[in-house]
Amino acid sequence: MFAQQPIKVAAGMLIALLTQSFAIAQSADNCMDGLQCESAWIGLSQSERESVFEFAEDYKAFLHSARTELSFVTEAIAFAEANGFSELTESSTLTPGARVYEVNRDRTISLMVIGERPLTEGFQVIGSHIDSPRLELKGRPLYADSEFALFQTNYHGGIKYHQWTNLPLALVGRIDRKDGTTVQVSIGLEDDEPVFMIPELSPHVDRGRNSQTLGDFIEPEDLDPVVAHMPPLQGGGDVIDQVLAYLAAEYDVTRADLVSAELSLVPAGKPRDMGFDRGLIAAYGQDDRLASYAAMRAVAEIDRPERTTMAFLVDNEEVGNRNNTGAQSDHFADLLSRLLYAELGNAYREPVFRNALRQTRFISIDVNPGVNPMNPGAWELGNAPRLGYGVNLKLYGQGNNANSEFIAWTRNLLDEADVPWQTSTYRVGSAGGGTIGGVFSAQNIEVIDFGVPLLSIHTPFAVSSKIDVYSLYQAALAFYGYSE
Repeated sequence: MFAQQPIKVAAGMLIALLTQSFAIAQSADNCMDGLQCESAWIGLSQSERESVFEFAEDYKAFLHSARTELSFVTEAIAFAEANGFSELTESSTLTPGARVYEVNRDRTISLMVIGERPLTEGFQVIGSHIDSPRLELKGRPLYADSEFALFQTNYHGGIKYHQWTNLPLALVGRIDRKDGTTVQVSIGLEDDEPVFMIPELSPHVDRGRNSQTLGDFIEPEDLDPVVAHMPPLQGGGDVIDQVLAYLAAEYDVTRADLVSAELSLVPAGKPRDMGFDRGLIAAYGQDDRLASYAAMRAVAEIDRPERTTMAFLVDNEEVGNRNNTGAQSDHFADLLSRLLYAELGNAYREPVFRNALRQTRFISIDVNPGVNPMNPGAWELGNAPRLGYGVNLKLYGQGNNANSEFIAWTRNLLDEADVPWQTSTYRVGSAGGGTIGGVFSAQNIEVIDFGVPLLSIHTPFAVSSKIDVYSLYQAALAFYGYSE
């Protein structure tokens, strides 16, 4: 009996060592033929490191302001115009090098640089989404309970409910009045502004619920933040009257105006460096404003590309690409057909448009979970994306991959540009996710999915590696600047 115990321990150690050796062997195999086999931080020169950190500072500043698709588009318009882009109109001159942008209903934006070759020969497009998981106010949000004023909320995108409690929240968005005027709202992002919070029970009073699962403990209807506490100091009424008085005085809106509002609750904290070495970024909204920012920055640095380049940045991916601002709308097709008509005039025909789609290359970018040190077993490590190893090519299998010839073309593009890359495949049958890529592949466009690995994806604060953010920007530059 006593003699068997060391044998069991030794056997367990042997299995662990064999498993580790297998993972190392797989990593060694991955070192072959361009795959990233070590952290992309290794070998950076001092000037390259400074470029990575400088880019990260710009990225963090943008994330702080661009908290929803509405504010992203506002910030992107300012960025575009500061970089020589003008709004696309019927009178826009689409000569090589022309820089134009197009906004769809304030919630999607496309930035384009016209290429040397005819538009009929196709486009170089990077597509991403600009919405992120969040809480939204219901149409009639305001109510009172236990002498507090609270907001009724719904959620946008996949979240874990408990992660949104005890967290300082900001209220951002807009209110549209019946007369056609719009009121912009932003409360909680600046240090001198109040925040809102969904209060959790303290450990002193919730011991009877410790045996419950998280799904039972916090349910979707429990995600209601406290928004006020003081009743009116004079004139009677209750705490709700105090909130309505504030809204009327500050924004000149009524309770009924909240029905036609798009107001979201998002984490109020600023993007921050993470770790002693400052190599990581912890921030809300990196899914997927990370990719959208990288594409926007890259397209702004292209002068006269061979093919017309486009950063196509859309809404509502987190809820299935729906509505007239999501990827499933006809906006992309409408935009391309208008560009072709501007070039061809009365010679424009439907087959010309379809042929341009067929010749278009499209990179769909969305972040994805990276190997997490708290639970590395969630991945099959031989095909797992790691923070600090560059961009990843998503190889889903089951008929969802890009064509092998387009994958080979992409490998060559990244290797020629010296961009670190890796591959990503979820553990079979145990995980999943999507991008906007499938929508465009269905239009007979050549599409490949890229990603950047994050920790804590779909939580209030996701974590990225600065070198991966910069590598994605470098990949976008290479794609836009590609010459046949």
